[in-house]
Amino acid sequence: MEGDLSNRVNEMRSTRFFCPETGIYSSKHAPRDLPQDPFQDLVSFLFSQEHRGMTALVDSRTGSSISYAMLRDTVESVSSGLHRMGISGNHVVSILLPNSILFPVMLLGVLSAGAIVTTMNPLSSPDEIKKHMGVCKIDLAFTSLDNVVKVERLGVRSVAVPEILDFDIEKFAIFHKIISSNPRHAPRPVIRQTDTAAVLYSSGTSGPSKGVVITHGNLIAMVELFVKFEASQYQTESWKNVYLAALPMFHVYGLSLFTMGLLSLGSMVVVMRRFDVDEAVRAIDKYKVTHFPVVPPIITALLRAKSAMACGARSLVQVSSGAAPLNEKLLEDFLRAFPHIDFIQGYGMTETTAVGARGFNTSNCKNFTSVGLLAPNMQAKVVDSKTGSCLPPGSSGELWLHGPAIMKGYLNNEDATLSTFVNGDWLRTGDIAYFDQDGYLYILDRLKDTIKYKGFQIAPADLEAVLISHPDILDVSVISAEDEEAGEIPVAFVVGKPGSAISSAEVIDYVAKKVAPYKKVRKVMFVKSIPRSPAGKVLRRLLKNSHGNSKM
Repeated sequence: MEGDLSNRVNEMRSTRFFCPETGIYSSKHAPRDLPQDPFQDLVSFLFSQEHRGMTALVDSRTGSSISYAMLRDTVESVSSGLHRMGISGNHVVSILLPNSILFPVMLLGVLSAGAIVTTMNPLSSPDEIKKHMGVCKIDLAFTSLDNVVKVERLGVRSVAVPEILDFDIEKFAIFHKIISSNPRHAPRPVIRQTDTAAVLYSSGTSGPSKGVVITHGNLIAMVELFVKFEASQYQTESWKNVYLAALPMFHVYGLSLFTMGLLSLGSMVVVMRRFDVDEAVRAIDKYKVTHFPVVPPIITALLRAKSAMACGARSLVQVSSGAAPLNEKLLEDFLRAFPHIDFIQGYGMTETTAVGARGFNTSNCKNFTSVGLLAPNMQAKVVDSKTGSCLPPGSSGELWLHGPAIMKGYLNNEDATLSTFVNGDWLRTGDIAYFDQDGYLYILDRLKDTIKYKGFQIAPADLEAVLISHPDILDVSVISAEDEEAGEIPVAFVVGKPGSAISSAEVIDYVAKKVAPYKKVRKVMFVKSIPRSPAGKVLRRLLKNSHGNSKM
């Protein structure tokens, strides 16, 4: 009798967010209104938000800052300057920069001009930059002074961007001319929500990295359903919050928060050029940081540096983790070390413009291990990969997502787009997941081959393409291996050509010269052959299982 009652209660709770007839999970949060004006663009939307914020962006080292009033004026100047350079709708502008207070200014200036922005790791190798620029057909690149020659050798116009506003005008003459432009001299471009705003790169569910086409409407949905919605769940006024920006702004996680979403709230964003735990500790204390978005390796670093934190980082109200899986021990250690901090996890993809699920803890309900509840306006299915049937709460399968933040598709890759979208507009995430009886989402594993190194995505196919070009390598496969500090590392299985005496060190060094530092192969194993299916597909899981599973 008691068991029957419990089952009925669980069934009633499930029906609030899960429909057995359709197999669709709906957000437990109330829907949020999104702009209906088809001509609403992202930048106008951001600057139309009312808040009492004063300082928008602060350099963590120098204290150099940009006020909200200055931000809007400078973005409009950049837009005008780009127009004078002939950059407008359908032109693509690359931002090849490290984090700085000027990164959001340049990005928003490009979008305001009606052009398309694409971002890239500033440490990318010349070969990677060449490939990226060829696919996107880039018209202009904003980059650091030391990257100008590298970019211009590829035949692309470049503009050197300083780290802070107090810069040498002679060294950055073109940049100075752009930000000094009079906004009144440029016409206001007509931008639709359906127009492409950005092309960001992701490995998708498998294969080499692909250009993810994101619209202005996708970005507006991200601001509303991710950043503004999360802020609305708390009692504090969001313009009083101080965020530490250690995540790279070229990645969808950092880009969605620090270059767009938080600027709609009036929050202050303290920008680190790159993550350094000692600098982060100083910044948290100096600027009284309240919110710190992180990836798991940063959590590890914070735990090691806890003794150096003044008063145990008492100003921190929330730490949110995303972009990579978080192991249970690391979570427990963090909660024990910082019991005063509200810790949450989240889930999103480049293909969903960072929107997916987000944790939220209350006095009555604390769930640290889940990646949270579905974001407002989002729907999901959990699908059995063998039968194609939709699964109820408690059962795991591939996660499919549907909603207004889902990408337009992959750039110039119809096959990849068609294989990723199912039944018209359901996005296959490639992640194995399940919902519990309360609607909380848990990510268990991945169907896709992507390697998550310190939160960065690495496509095995990209590394394999580099490796197979070595004259002494006959065949190769790259897989992930678990690593306590990085999460996962790339491991190369190499078949050498007959008579070759190539060493592991030579393989590692060869790849390191051709890719960004985070993509480097960390370990090499020589094998007689690479296991493949009859169709020629590499059997990566078989490689893992036959060589000590994923821990090597």
